[in-house]
Amino acid sequence: MDTIKELTSRRPDTPGISPADDYRLVAIDLDDTLLGDDLKISGRAKQAIRRSREKGIHVTLATGRMLRSVLPYAEELDLNLPLITYQGALVKNSRTGEVLYHRPVPGEFVGPVADIIRSYGYHLQMYNYDELCMERFTPEGADYARLAGVGVTLVEDLRFACPQPTKVLVVNYQEWRLDELARVLGDRFGDSLYVTKSKPHYLEILHPEATKGKALKVVADYFGVPRESVVAIGDSFNDLDMIQYAGLGVVMGNAREEIKRYADYVTRGNNDDGVAEVLEQWVLKEF
Repeated sequence: MDTIKELTSRRPDTPGISPADDYRLVAIDLDDTLLGDDLKISGRAKQAIRRSREKGIHVTLATGRMLRSVLPYAEELDLNLPLITYQGALVKNSRTGEVLYHRPVPGEFVGPVADIIRSYGYHLQMYNYDELCMERFTPEGADYARLAGVGVTLVEDLRFACPQPTKVLVVNYQEWRLDELARVLGDRFGDSLYVTKSKPHYLEILHPEATKGKALKVVADYFGVPRESVVAIGDSFNDLDMIQYAGLGVVMGNAREEIKRYADYVTRGNNDDGVAEVLEQWVLKEF
């Protein structure tokens, strides 16, 4: 991955940001970005997305969620284009079935990763393509399934049930424990795996090329859109490389300060129509 650009937040009238007329592709994270804390899309955001699409701009979702968990929101927005899911491990148009990009975790790392995580006793789950698999239905697993709105498949051994998982997820509500585990995994596997956090209590292990930034480039190339004409909106560590890739990298107002410092622009929070503000101000030019 390229080094993340170090930028301070800049207002729309600051020189150096390309004109709104140039923006032709917008990638929006879901949780804590497009979705409010109630896990719903506001009416204002829906309208701004609809009007952006009417203007000929491609609007996609870029999320760590599994594809099945994204579909209700894609259908609600009537999106018919490739969706970035699993942090970028799978880019697929659910309507046509077209897969643009799929980077599952290499099989040789699955067993060693599982063994390390088990030694810590943390909740572990894997995804067999688009099937959520667990060995035990823990309280953390129940919380995740409720948030994602998907069912769970219980298996005897994740290593055999998911020989090449789309991704591996660890859940623990003490963030420092996940940070410690991330360091251990980083020291052991180096650049062979991509380790990131999508939420303070979610640690994700993926193929090294399964990032939102790489997936966004795939979608941009698919539509023939140069990176300077791309807008990316997110809130967390797993969004940083797509924020770096985009011509306009936007961070939500509810994000941590260490995330905001990478933004070209910091918008309002997810409960205050931050995504709608970005689209209205930068794409629809209503301010």
